[in-house]
Amino acid sequence: MRLVVAECAARYTGRLAAHLPRARRLVVVKADGSVLLHSDGGSYKPLNWMSPPCSLAVGEPDAEQRAAGVTQVWTVQNAKSDDRLVIDLYDVHHDSAHELGVDPGLVKDGVEAHLQELLAAQIVLLGSGHTLVRREYPTPIGPVDILAKAPDGGTVAVEIKRRGDIDGVEQLTRYLDLLNRDPLLTPVRGVFAAQEIKPQARVLAVDRGISCLVLDYDAMRGVDDVDSRLF
Repeated sequence: MRLVVAECAARYTGRLAAHLPRARRLVVVKADGSVLLHSDGGSYKPLNWMSPPCSLAVGEPDAEQRAAGVTQVWTVQNAKSDDRLVIDLYDVHHDSAHELGVDPGLVKDGVEAHLQELLAAQIVLLGSGHTLVRREYPTPIGPVDILAKAPDGGTVAVEIKRRGDIDGVEQLTRYLDLLNRDPLLTPVRGVFAAQEIKPQARVLAVDRGISCLVLDYDAMRGVDDVDSRLF
């Protein structure tokens, strides 16, 4: 990866036309060929960029550009279209290259599969006396995340989301309608479990007789010791 901090201006032509006036920016050239222009703001998103497949050619400025202070002209050409990013470099403050190697990729923590596994192992979070029937209980329209038995003999269907919204409540409602037609399971009540449940989803769930359960992922996996909290 090459990192260049420089006074620069840029012009993009092709499917759209855009330009960046002269300013100090970070230019990133990645091993896959992509070129990105970043400012010191805007979080992760670049101001402009060219995605691979593309090629980078470094050229000399013409007389007019040289008179304006341009020292290099980078032309980034897309290999499959007429899209082109031209970067005029003025003063270069930093230029370095680094070999990063092969990245293993992002491993997401706290995804729905993790939450399902943890809740199945800690089914008591549904209430004392609950027992696990099985995970991924099949229905004609898809599997219910968890099916459990309540201490009173009733059945509990649990739908798990990272962020619970109205769509999740609607999904659980459809499962409950089908499960309650099974004489071996009925009556089946629903529990909508998520790390965060939106207010509108909570209102809809309560209106349909569905309980809501907020899951504390860190506490469930033993990272957060609730007994040692001050608050």
